Amino acid sequence: MSGDFLLAGVRVIDAASFIAGPVATTIMADLGADVIKIEPPDGDPYRHRTGGPGVAESPYNYRWIVDNRTKRGMALDLREAAGRAVLHRLVERADVFVTNTPLDSRGRLGIRWTDLAPLNPRLVYASMTAYGERGDEAGRTGFDATALWARTGLMDLAKPSPDSPPARSLPGMGDHPTGVTLFAAIMTALYQRSRTGRGTMVSTSLLANGLWWNAIQIQAALSGARVEPRPPREEPASALANLYRCADGRWFLLNLLNDDRDWPPLLRAIERPELADDARFATTPARRANARALVPILDGVFVSRPWAEWREILNRHRLTFGEVGTVDDARDDPQMVASGALQPFDDPRAGAPLTVASPLWLEGVEKVAPRFPPELGEHSVEILRELGYAQPEIDKLLAARVVVQEKPQA
Repeated sequence: MSGDFLLAGVRVIDAASFIAGPVATTIMADLGADVIKIEPPDGDPYRHRTGGPGVAESPYNYRWIVDNRTKRGMALDLREAAGRAVLHRLVERADVFVTNTPLDSRGRLGIRWTDLAPLNPRLVYASMTAYGERGDEAGRTGFDATALWARTGLMDLAKPSPDSPPARSLPGMGDHPTGVTLFAAIMTALYQRSRTGRGTMVSTSLLANGLWWNAIQIQAALSGARVEPRPPREEPASALANLYRCADGRWFLLNLLNDDRDWPPLLRAIERPELADDARFATTPARRANARALVPILDGVFVSRPWAEWREILNRHRLTFGEVGTVDDARDDPQMVASGALQPFDDPRAGAPLTVASPLWLEGVEKVAPRFPPELGEHSVEILRELGYAQPEIDKLLAARVVVQEKPQA
């Protein structure tokens, strides 16, 4: 890795699976760290996962691509003493170790903080759990849908109306921002190490991140307030902060939070000046009290023109809104590319010329061009050689399948 990148020279062991833990190391790889992805001999289950509810079918392993790009890969059997010996040699030379292995399994595999810290006093050990490091449920397994979305009230509060079923989350929706939290914890620990010379353990959980997502409503409840369920679209607290549909079926969110300032330009935009003289809507309190009456009026206005026209009109009047996009829209969204939120990916194996960028930038700091994620154990032999293993030792580890490399040795 070139020394021009921010995290060049930082070695990271990614001994995590699925999404949230690996996301943190993907961001580090984007910034130039040498990330070594450790998988069991049969691979991370996420590598092989196909189909399922809410999962789009594709000939490309798009989930693996976005969450494990720009890493090197090593397949290692940590159930074997020889495999743990390889890992220990890696840890001695590493800066960061990341895992989301269940807590009880960490003990069996010898990858607890207490197991690895004595090998390297500068090691930053990053732990991801579903429900936290302590408490009766610390060892409980979970995913973002269960621990982050369901447990913390988000699933209940995000439903479109009080009588609706709870709102289901999408695959990985909570994992990705939780991975950013773990990245922040790792970088904070590296900063602390630069001052003290010593590593430490950092952690986060899906539960904690779900509470942080929902912090305003959770704090309201903690402070004794009654948190009301979200009303139906037809009965909003304010008709100026509501969803509306256009003539072509596209929806958008009108989000005017300052009624006194935004009401006059809205009337000009929709060409309904007579509403200014309607006593039901003459003041902000009146508009709020009569929101149910205002919604159908605005429904009739906005359904009269297609979205492209309303977008231009609302922009011209400097009103705040958000189009309700679809995932297909992202392919043709120039702002997503211009802002860097989507970045070029020059590898035909990815099936697309773009990939989703990690969501942070530093002025004057370049990110690594994304590379296709490793095949299972693609760099196993390369890494063993870096660790000082002689070829007979490497051959023995490969023959015993303590170490696996799917591609032939170079």
